[in-house]
Amino acid sequence: MEPRKLIYVVDDDENVRMVVDRYLIREGFIVRVFPAAEEALKTMENELPDMIILDVMLPDMNGYEFCKWIRARSDLPIIMVSARDEEVDRILGLELGSDDYLAKPFSPRELVARVRTVFRRMRPAVTPANDVKEVPSLPTCGGLVLRNSEHRIVSDQHDLTLTAKEYELLSHLILHKHQAFTREQLLTQVWGYEFISDERAIDDLVKRLRKKLAMANSRAEIVTVWGFGYKLEGEE
Repeated sequence: MEPRKLIYVVDDDENVRMVVDRYLIREGFIVRVFPAAEEALKTMENELPDMIILDVMLPDMNGYEFCKWIRARSDLPIIMVSARDEEVDRILGLELGSDDYLAKPFSPRELVARVRTVFRRMRPAVTPANDVKEVPSLPTCGGLVLRNSEHRIVSDQHDLTLTAKEYELLSHLILHKHQAFTREQLLTQVWGYEFISDERAIDDLVKRLRKKLAMANSRAEIVTVWGFGYKLEGEE
């Protein structure tokens, strides 16, 4: 049986904390609630959660800053929630590395569904134990190897450290190497549903991936197809 996931809910609204806590517990999650960032950060020193649901407007630290702090140290899944539903706010949260952004007021059932979606995207595919007749070749491009069953991407024998969304984008490009995609197509592929209308989120993901590929001395390159989108190229 899979261990129960621990989720931190950081929100200064007591009603939101109570409702989210109740719904997540009902769905089998372990939940810790915090009214401010500082208390959550202190608890994280001794107990690392599996996910953080993070409000943007906090009394002691801006939720964007909290997200940025976490992302600089970990690929811990983050879902941001906020009463601010402007497009620029959603894009900023995604550019800082959150895995999803949900505007208040929201349906607790929708939040639970998005929580499960993020966890499902992180879960390695399971290969049946008796299916050992043939080991399929792994998808590759320019020295990158996609080990999807282990949720890993390797560059010349070294694991790349990727956030959930970076992994989703790069694995998709490896599986479809040399094929060009529009930003809109990549948005739908990475987030799974169309709730973003600004394509800067993909541009930011590409910029971060290019930096990590360069640091790994990878021969693979995310190429800009001018006036269209992006594709992955690389010599084997």
